[in-house]
Amino acid sequence: MIIRTTPWLFRYIFPKTVNAIALFPVVLVRNSKLKDDKRLLVHEKIHHKQQLELLVIPFYILYILEYTWFRVAGNGHDSAYRKISFEREAYTHDADPHYVEKRKAFAMWR
Repeated sequence: MIIRTTPWLFRYIFPKTVNAIALFPVVLVRNSKLKDDKRLLVHEKIHHKQQLELLVIPFYILYILEYTWFRVAGNGHDSAYRKISFEREAYTHDADPHYVEKRKAFAMWR
């Protein structure tokens, strides 16, 4: 996993609530302090595993489709984001530093 600090990208493109984003094979973080945030890195590693399982591009397509589905269903941004299957798995297991090694394939849909 390659970690890059890109404050300019986060300043101009992403909302202030976004601290990191996994764009395989890189994780972009808002500032250098976040490179040491273990929980954040586990969260992003889970997304890398998900991206690899779906051969990267389909991951992003499904991610956007799920988010759109939940928004159309009447959820606000935060609620729709938290309901995405990829995010549910990542938030549920990001406190476990060993989860990525023991994770079963396609766990986001189990």
